[in-house]
Amino acid sequence: MQTALKLKTEEAGGELIQLVSFNLEKEEYGINVLMVREIIRMLNITRVPNTPQYVEGVINLRGKVIPIISLRKKFDLVEADYDKRTRIMVMEVAGELMGFIVDEVSEVIRISDKEIQPPPPVVSGGLEQECMAGVINQAERLLVLLDLEKMFSAEERRFFSSVS
Repeated sequence: MQTALKLKTEEAGGELIQLVSFNLEKEEYGINVLMVREIIRMLNITRVPNTPQYVEGVINLRGKVIPIISLRKKFDLVEADYDKRTRIMVMEVAGELMGFIVDEVSEVIRISDKEIQPPPPVVSGGLEQECMAGVINQAERLLVLLDLEKMFSAEERRFFSSVS
């Protein structure tokens, strides 16, 4: 599994990292491909009372109940209607399966770890930006690299493990 994450590349002089890129509010984000279990179309989501505003509810995925998170709400973006491109990215975060609603999944890309730049200091100080692992600048596209392990507090992770 380690070789899928980081393959040696002589020409780049670094390690090759595979990312799944997705869109939210016309911005592009990337997540390590090894965190993504599957990408599914929107399903009916069962609401759960007394949950944080960014929790849409839960779904039953092959017998396992998993919480569904709206990344738009988590990042304080304007809500949008779901359409035929909207997807749920099922990922393992801190040992728990969770689904993340995104506007669109773009592609799997391979980049050298040397292409990852640290987040600018002006955005790396906020709580929401703690999950920002870096920025990738490729030609005419900027991609924000996320670390979902840092997106939720310990208290939030305890809540999610009790929901599922």
